[in-house]
Amino acid sequence: MTMVDIITKEQRSYNMSRVRSKNTKTEKIIFKMLRVGGYKFKSHYSIIGKPDIAFPKYKIAIFIDGEFWHGKDFDVWKGKMSPFWLKKIYGNIERDKSNIRTLRKEGWRVLRLWHKDILRNQDKAFLKVVNFIEKNSLS
Repeated sequence: MTMVDIITKEQRSYNMSRVRSKNTKTEKIIFKMLRVGGYKFKSHYSIIGKPDIAFPKYKIAIFIDGEFWHGKDFDVWKGKMSPFWLKKIYGNIERDKSNIRTLRKEGWRVLRLWHKDILRNQDKAFLKVVNFIEKNSLS
């Protein structure tokens, strides 16, 4: 069953234009926790994929991704989408995979966090980030 949009194309366009790609609520949560913890990082660093958090000295890239846009559990819910959204989300998934592959080939260590996981348990998400940083900044 494909979902049918119940609002006009113009309304959908306006709604989608309001979706933030930078400095989202979850990014701000992790940014603040890192700063309080004394970590110095670059946000929205200008390399392929533009990671939300980067530690260039250690080649650590951290992405904080929304489940819809980046296709978490895509196989579960893709059957409910129109062809437009299938193509869009599938393209995002493939681009993410390619970007992560490229970063790893260039020596970057990559961590990916999901928006809802951060909202569910901020401390657990922060601990995951800190453990990743500590583990990968030693080498």
